[in-house]
Amino acid sequence: MLNRYPLWKYLLILVVLLAGLIYSLPNLFPEDPAVQISSERGDATIDERQLDRIRQSLDEAGIEITDAEREANRVLIRLDNADDQIKARDRIAELLGSDYVVALNLAESTPEWLQSLSASPMTLGLDLRGGVHFLLEVDMEAALTQRLEVNASAMREQLRDERIRYRDTQIEGRTVSMAFANAEDRDEARRLIGREFPEFTYESEGDDRGARLVMTMNDQAVDELQDYAINQNLTTLRNRVNELGVAEPLVQRQGPDRIVVELPGVQDTVAAKRIVGATANLEFRLEARPDTPNNETEAFPFRNNESRRADLMRDVIITGDSVSNANHSFDENGRPQVNIDLDGTGGTLMNRATRTNIGRNMAVLFIEHKTRETTRMVDGEEVVERDPYTERGIISLATIQSALGNSFRITGLDSPTEAAELALLLRSGSLAAPIYFAQERTIGPSLGAENIERGVLSVQIGLLLVVLFMLARYKVFGIFANVALALNLTLLVAAMSMLGATLTLPGIAGIVLTLGMAVDANVLIFERIREELRTGLSVQQAIHAGYERAFTSIVDANITTLLVALILFSIGTGPVKGFAVTLSLGILTSLFTALLVTRAMVNLCYGGKPIKKLWI
Repeated sequence: MLNRYPLWKYLLILVVLLAGLIYSLPNLFPEDPAVQISSERGDATIDERQLDRIRQSLDEAGIEITDAEREANRVLIRLDNADDQIKARDRIAELLGSDYVVALNLAESTPEWLQSLSASPMTLGLDLRGGVHFLLEVDMEAALTQRLEVNASAMREQLRDERIRYRDTQIEGRTVSMAFANAEDRDEARRLIGREFPEFTYESEGDDRGARLVMTMNDQAVDELQDYAINQNLTTLRNRVNELGVAEPLVQRQGPDRIVVELPGVQDTVAAKRIVGATANLEFRLEARPDTPNNETEAFPFRNNESRRADLMRDVIITGDSVSNANHSFDENGRPQVNIDLDGTGGTLMNRATRTNIGRNMAVLFIEHKTRETTRMVDGEEVVERDPYTERGIISLATIQSALGNSFRITGLDSPTEAAELALLLRSGSLAAPIYFAQERTIGPSLGAENIERGVLSVQIGLLLVVLFMLARYKVFGIFANVALALNLTLLVAAMSMLGATLTLPGIAGIVLTLGMAVDANVLIFERIREELRTGLSVQQAIHAGYERAFTSIVDANITTLLVALILFSIGTGPVKGFAVTLSLGILTSLFTALLVTRAMVNLCYGGKPIKKLWI
């Protein structure tokens, strides 16, 4: 029988529409403006008495609190008005002092029954939701120094293997210099080292006990090192941002030594800076024996007890660069630990070092590059000066019980939060050079709210004009098209929410374009039905022929547009990708509603019935 669907097809359409309705609902529950409180190291220690003081202080300031929640490592205070966020943050920070970090946040308000179905609202981009913008500066001098230290360590190991005596090693600028007992040892060292390190130029100085070998890295090697440092930092920062779960982040190079990082939806700048800007790395070193010469050892304090120190060998077994994977857990005593997997080279070096040193202590040295900023007046203007410094501390000193391989664990960490952050940093890779925050901005939710309001208004106006046109042009069939249009918008929102796609202002433009394209298919079908009626076909035959004969044209037109959207997504960045994603999903939902949903409604109203006249 013409214009009748089997029951299973009606049920399939109903299930898809019901799922679309459910997964689009979370977007009706906007995020609440909130203030987040955490300790400096990430462990919230706010007790009920302090929380009551905060409530009282905000109440005295006329700031209305809707809820206060305790979570795993923070306290979240939801506010009634976004305009009160900054005032509440400043008041709480003044009340609690410097021991706590108080930051702006946006708290999800999706009902629990929707969360149990894994339903969540669409992710909004930086232009709609707000977030943080960082401009980072890469310390190229530190990158050069780190590379020279690694090279110097390798040179010393090579000389020891060949039993060539040296006295000390000095690093200054781009130069490494080594002192030798006599000129013969120096010349032999020059021959060996020069073969392995062609990127240096070599110069011999002095004779006998004053013999020195001066090695200077050439310009080409320095340029390559700086390019490597910036590219490695870009990769590491992207990995860290991905670990944070930020949707549609922007991490890109700006100029010769700067990197721009934009994190949509992140308002807790302190937490973001702690992860993004962390320059922590690890070094694994053997503890020095009592008879080890002083020029081959270094003394370091323990991170959790600075009064306790240990002498370690200058030579490094491996660094955090050799870590291929890391995750945090707890040991048999419930203390936090980090489980580490090494790459092939790192595992070989670790096995070689531990196999011959069973019974000796091995230390895990935590290294963090930081900077102190001071402001002084120069010619009546404030000038910010950065004083970089490095903190090194031992987090673990354990006896080697047996030869280690590619997998082992690190203990001695202060808290689960510290273990989780260390695992994240090791997993995402270490920075090739320290980075400093040259600029940071927080884009507030008020800007996002204004953009969203304008975007929604444009969608509403476009939807209204399309609805009026379809009603005036196609009467009852216009009603079918308008219902399908509303369902199409619902399915599009649901699809973007389920896939975690990010909505930006260009994405809203894609939605407006989708609304126009969605009715295009219905226009083709309805006009075809009109033509078939004019040729003398019956109502049922005209409806059937209209859908069947317009099918090919509709699919061809939408596939070409979909191909363009896919190309935009593959070669575009940022806003262009947002537009392409919205357009692609909109094409798929439009095909479904135009070819199946409207056909189902027409079939239910006219299928199998003796209709003499069609209102179209």
